[in-house]
Amino acid sequence: MSKNGLFRAFAAAAIAVPSLTFPLDAVAQALEADVEPQSIVVDDVTLNGADYNSVTIRSESPIYIDYHDGEGSARACDRASDGATPHFGRNGALTDREYEMARVAWSYFELRFQPDTGLVNAVGGFPSTTMWDTASYISAMVAAYELCVIEKRDFDARATQLLGTLRNLDLYRGEAPNKVYHTGTGEKVNYANEAGEVGMSALDIGRLLVWLRILKERHPHLANSVDNVPMRWNFCNLVNEDGRMFGSFTQSDDTTRYVQEGRLGYEEYAAKGFALWGFDVDRAMSPEPLSYVDIYGVPVPYDGRDPRVFHNQNYVLTEGYILDGLEMGWDMPTDRSGDGMVASHGWRAEFANRIYLVQQRRYEQTGIITARSEHQLDGRPYFVYDSIFADGYPWNTLDPTGEYQPDRAAVSGKAAVGLWALWDTPYTDLLFETVADLSVPERGFQEGLYENGNGVIPVQTANNNGIILAALLYKVSGPILQQVSDNAQVWDTAFAGTDIRANKCHPDATQIEVPCCACANPVQLPPVIPLDEYLYCRPIPTFGETAATDCRPELHNLPPPEPRLVHGQSCPIPDNYE
Repeated sequence: MSKNGLFRAFAAAAIAVPSLTFPLDAVAQALEADVEPQSIVVDDVTLNGADYNSVTIRSESPIYIDYHDGEGSARACDRASDGATPHFGRNGALTDREYEMARVAWSYFELRFQPDTGLVNAVGGFPSTTMWDTASYISAMVAAYELCVIEKRDFDARATQLLGTLRNLDLYRGEAPNKVYHTGTGEKVNYANEAGEVGMSALDIGRLLVWLRILKERHPHLANSVDNVPMRWNFCNLVNEDGRMFGSFTQSDDTTRYVQEGRLGYEEYAAKGFALWGFDVDRAMSPEPLSYVDIYGVPVPYDGRDPRVFHNQNYVLTEGYILDGLEMGWDMPTDRSGDGMVASHGWRAEFANRIYLVQQRRYEQTGIITARSEHQLDGRPYFVYDSIFADGYPWNTLDPTGEYQPDRAAVSGKAAVGLWALWDTPYTDLLFETVADLSVPERGFQEGLYENGNGVIPVQTANNNGIILAALLYKVSGPILQQVSDNAQVWDTAFAGTDIRANKCHPDATQIEVPCCACANPVQLPPVIPLDEYLYCRPIPTFGETAATDCRPELHNLPPPEPRLVHGQSCPIPDNYE
C-alpha cells in the first residue's frame, strides 16, 4: 500500500468508525521512535469512545503522518525526519502547502528529463546543461526522495543512469567536464549548443563535487558509482599547489588558457566541494583579500580584488551563502559532528547573516522586498547578476557584459525560499509568501518576481527548482551533508601504489606526509576574521578555524568568551630559587 493510500484507508475507516483519535504528542514521539521499518506504534488511542493502549500502523512503503494541532496541519515523512537534529532556521515537518511546493518543484525535473542520457535541461525546453545545474538536479533527486515525492525505484533508476552518463562524459581536453553539454546526446557543446568545447569551470565542478559527496553519504549503495565519476578526471590544472582553483577557456587560436576562478561567496563554497574529496584548497577557502562596504549600517563583505586589474567582477550575491548553509550548515569540510547549531566555518555563518540582514534592512528602509541572486530571463540579456553590491555600487543589477540592467532586478525564488529556511523571521515569512505560489502546475517554479512590478519571470530552471527542494529538505532534516560513513571508499583505494593517482593529481589517503622540519612549538596564528568582528554570531575559538553559534541577524552584544585559567602540567624554576 502506498503512503497516501495508507491514510486514505484510515480516512475510510474513520467514516465507518466515528472516532479514531491519535494524541499529537504521541504521534510526534512515534515519529522519533526507533521502531521496526515501515511501522509506527502510537500509544493511547481512542476508538469509538473506547481507549486502547496502542495502535500499530504498518506499510510496505515509507509512511506519511498528517497531524493537526488546532492551528494548522503538518506532514511528516519518515525518510527526511530520520536522524534530524536541531539546526539554524526553521525546523519541523513540511506543511501540506510546503509538500505541494516540493511536488511542483519536482515536476520540472520530470518534464525536462532526457531519457537517453538521464540529464535534465538547465533552462526550460533548451536541451543544454552545466555541471552546476546537474548538481541542482542531484539536489532535487535527493530532496524529492527524502521528502517522499518519489519512491526509491524511481530515485535509483534516475541516479544510476545519471551517474553512468557522468562517468562516461567526453571531457574537455581529456581533463575534466566541459562547461556545457547537450542534454539529449551528452555531447560537449558551446554556449549556442553546437558541437564543440569551451573550457572547464572550477566553480561548477566544485558544486558537483559537493552533491556527489552528499549522494554517496546519504545513499552508500551508490558510492561505488559515485566514486568512479571523478576518478576519470585530471585535477592537475583545476587545483594548483598553493590551494587555489583554476578554470579554463578555449582561446581563438584553439589553445587553452587557465585562469584563477572564484570570488568571495562562491569561491569558498566551491572549494569545499574539492576539500570534501581530499584536495588542499585552503587558500581558496580563505576570505582574503577582503573588503567591506557599509549598506544600511551592515558591514557587507566583498572580494577585495580590483575588477579593473583582475578582469572579474566581485558580485555580492545570496546564493553562495545559502547553498553553504543548506547543504553544509556553514561547516568546515572536515567537520563530522553533525551539530546543526554550531557552524564550524564561523566566518561563513557570520557573513551569511550580514547578507541576509542587509536585504531585510533594504526592505525596512525602502519598502522593496529584496531577495537577490543571479537569475535567468525570458529575453535579452537572458541572464543577470542581481547583486547586493558590485562594481562599486549597492543593488547593482548587471548582465554578463557588465551593462546595468535595473529593470531586471527581481525577488529570486531560490533566494527567498533559501533565506526562509535558514532564518525563521517575520521578514522571511514575507519572502516566502512572495514566491511560494509563483509556479506553473506540472512545470515548476518561475525564476522570480520583478521588483518594478512587471510581474513574474516566466522561466523555469533546474537551479531554481533544485534549490527550492533543497531548502524544503533542510527544514525537515537540517544540513543535508551528513558525513557518517566509515566505509572504505573507491576514491581512496583505487590505483593505490601506482603513478595513476599522481599523474591525475588525485589526493592519496593511503599516505600521510610527515614534515621533515616539524616545529616543537607551533605558533598559533590569529584567526583571519578577528573575534571582535563577529557581530551576528558568537565566535567559538578553536585551534583551527573559528566556529560560530547563536547566529541571528541582529547585534548580539556578547563579548568573546574569556579563556579559563588552569594550572600547567609542569612548573618552571623561579629565577630567585636557591
